[in-house]
Amino acid sequence: MAAAKKVHAKTTPAKIRKETDSFGEIAVPASMYYGAQTARSLMNFKIGGETMPKPLIRALGILKRSAAQVNMDLGVLDKKIGKAIVTAATEVMEGKLDGHFPLVVWQTGSGTQTNMNANEVISNRAIEILGGTMGSKKPVHPNDHVNMGQSSNDSFPTAMHIAACEEVVHHLIPALKHLHKALDKKAKEFSKIVKIGRTHLQDATPLTLGQEFSGYAAQIDYLLKVINPDALLRGVFPLAQGGTAVGTGLNAKKGFDVKFAKEVADITKLPFVTAPNKFMALATHDQLVMLSGALNTAAVALMKIANDIRLLGSGPRCGIGEISLPENEPGSSIMP
Repeated sequence: MAAAKKVHAKTTPAKIRKETDSFGEIAVPASMYYGAQTARSLMNFKIGGETMPKPLIRALGILKRSAAQVNMDLGVLDKKIGKAIVTAATEVMEGKLDGHFPLVVWQTGSGTQTNMNANEVISNRAIEILGGTMGSKKPVHPNDHVNMGQSSNDSFPTAMHIAACEEVVHHLIPALKHLHKALDKKAKEFSKIVKIGRTHLQDATPLTLGQEFSGYAAQIDYLLKVINPDALLRGVFPLAQGGTAVGTGLNAKKGFDVKFAKEVADITKLPFVTAPNKFMALATHDQLVMLSGALNTAAVALMKIANDIRLLGSGPRCGIGEISLPENEPGSSIMP
């Protein structure tokens, strides 16, 4: 897949521009699409350097694009403004505006600053597309238009669900299938290599290296059964969007939630639906905790396999040295 072409703001000779929020005026770098609330968050949360994961930023792009499209379909968002938002949100979704999302994960628990970061970036990019002045909030307002019918309280959980499902289905599961195929192939190749088995690193009874690797392959096969979209992700596909601030759906057009979930499903090719109970969807993360537990199991299994192979490949003179791992980089500087 070709790398997404980055989009950069058209800047004036000035290095900063002035934007405003409910607290007043604040300076924003002229080259950045984000606005006042993002700049204020950078001042308030000077903690660490771990920025929001790129899959979450992509998910916010999907979310804002879907919301704009649905609001246009429902007749509550001007089509000229809506189409510009869709174009800008698509650029976020494609990673073209990643450099305009500087906020760290250390912020309020609701993710309000990052939701506003997305609203501001998409608003200013849409303003630019329509030939307006960045930072003016005209003709595209970050709250009134980009965030229409939404709240950070339903948007951020929704983005988390979208990001988690995309990463599991489009990246993790294919990687595990690839690993399982490779381990199963080695199990067959090593089927006639007899070696000693061990308990507590002490010699035990013989087995084949193929049998040993079949155990690794079986571990991955089990993980694929556990991390099954039809089972484990069944609780993650329902989305909170449409519940707005507290789950009642205040300020969202009737039918927005169902149409929104369908739009996200069409974009991602995943079976997202609207959550049947928005109060639960906003107030809990039980489904993500379950997914986290399964991913923790996967991490432990992969670590076990990696450590076994590392131990079997130790040496070559004074370790176990039963298998030879391909060389791919120099060793220690004292024994290259």
